[in-house]
Amino acid sequence: MKFPHTEAPTGSLGQGLSVGVGLALHGSYVNKLRYKTYVLLGDSEMAEGQIWEAAEIATQYKLCNLIGILDMNRLGQSGPTMDGRNAKKYERKLKAFGWETTICNGHNIRDIQRAFKRATRARAPFMIIANTIKGKGVTFIEDKEGWHGKPLTLEQKNIAVKALGNINLSAHGKITTPHLVKKKKLRHGPVGKIDYQQGDKIAPRVAYGNALIRLYPKYPELIVLDAEVSNSTKTDSFKKRYPRTYFEMYIAEQNMVSVGLGMARQGSIPVINSFASFLTRAHDQIRMSQYAKQHIIYVGSHAGTSIGHDGPSQMGLADLSFFRSLFNSTVLYPSDAVSAEKCTELALKQKGVVYIRNTRMKLPVLYANTEKFEVGGSKTLRTHKKDIATIFVAGVTVHEALLAHQQLLKERLYVRVIDLYSLKPIDNKTIRKAAKETKLLLTVEDHVAEGGLSDAVRSVFSHNTPDMYSLAVTKSPQSAQPHELLAYESIDSSAIIRTVKRLIKK
Repeated sequence: MKFPHTEAPTGSLGQGLSVGVGLALHGSYVNKLRYKTYVLLGDSEMAEGQIWEAAEIATQYKLCNLIGILDMNRLGQSGPTMDGRNAKKYERKLKAFGWETTICNGHNIRDIQRAFKRATRARAPFMIIANTIKGKGVTFIEDKEGWHGKPLTLEQKNIAVKALGNINLSAHGKITTPHLVKKKKLRHGPVGKIDYQQGDKIAPRVAYGNALIRLYPKYPELIVLDAEVSNSTKTDSFKKRYPRTYFEMYIAEQNMVSVGLGMARQGSIPVINSFASFLTRAHDQIRMSQYAKQHIIYVGSHAGTSIGHDGPSQMGLADLSFFRSLFNSTVLYPSDAVSAEKCTELALKQKGVVYIRNTRMKLPVLYANTEKFEVGGSKTLRTHKKDIATIFVAGVTVHEALLAHQQLLKERLYVRVIDLYSLKPIDNKTIRKAAKETKLLLTVEDHVAEGGLSDAVRSVFSHNTPDMYSLAVTKSPQSAQPHELLAYESIDSSAIIRTVKRLIKK
């Protein structure tokens, strides 16, 4: 059963206020419409940290068009809430975050009207704290524990209806019809050309930042959100060029994701940025965003062990597993500057949840500026009629595989190298062809073995899976130079050469 009148799925508690912030932010700063955004909150979810991330960012952006209604009935699912009926405590907390508040009797229509009238005149985000009683009017339920989500028996239902008294089912009020505004048509302009020299070393994350600037005239729906790491994700250049469509969300990834969902609901394409490792902090928020069926792009920078000295806390090692698991998601993993630019445009053209995995390292430009890429595609970079093995790679390991190919060729050992830049959907046809034509299949990835590139390739074969071997991150990473870490995890060119030779001897 679907309910068509909700703005976003928020059944996972604590996320609704952030979505409301996104809606209000869009009204104030993007489409400049003077609507109010109302968010109904339960008192139990006020214990969630994301609520206070949202409260703080709402004040930062002066969202006087955001109104929250807190249903303070003191009872949660299994017992009393943290603050019970202490309305003044809620009020002190909210005021500390810069919100205006009022306390009202949630069962008194006149008091509720007064509260809403005051809220609409606020000069800051506003919270109505409604003092209510759970199950009011039914004596055996009223203000009692143990009734959360518990259906009544037919006998109890009859008693409850009788206790509520006569209800006039014919009473209907007229709801004020909102003023409809014609949607503004955004101007779609031309874009500049990609201009890189093959062989030059450029980090994919830098090319991605360039792509945002280059593509914005063609995709004016694009807005950028960043978790205060724009100088690392390389969205800082976009911020300087298009400050009105860049929103700093600070180090509060969970809030950032749900804010992005609210903005997507209003027709924008939010591009949400952080380190790949820190995006997984918002696992639940991203999970919920898939159910909204909105176009949202997530970009995880500093992926894999190849980030080097920053160490394991900063390394995204399981991000592909997560994003591949989402319904109808698209997962792209560029290996150089050109593919990073092309994948960015593919993400903007695509629908639904899209993930781009970016690399920190400077990597040689492999592709010509005119090379064409498509969702569900791949690039066969090296092939020969005598190929004995196929090496499937993506991102940084593409370059390691090419180095290995070069060395193996000197020993007259022929291997095929395929760049699987689109991990979901994946290029089934090319993978099956390689399995048919070569004796061995090897995957190499700067990611844990579970759920990443190797599992993506295996998923192509429902049965009769060919001999396939995997090199992946299997040891707890350290802090070292990128090439040292790739060697430590046995995912560098030397490890590929050793593995191919060992497998040939079997």
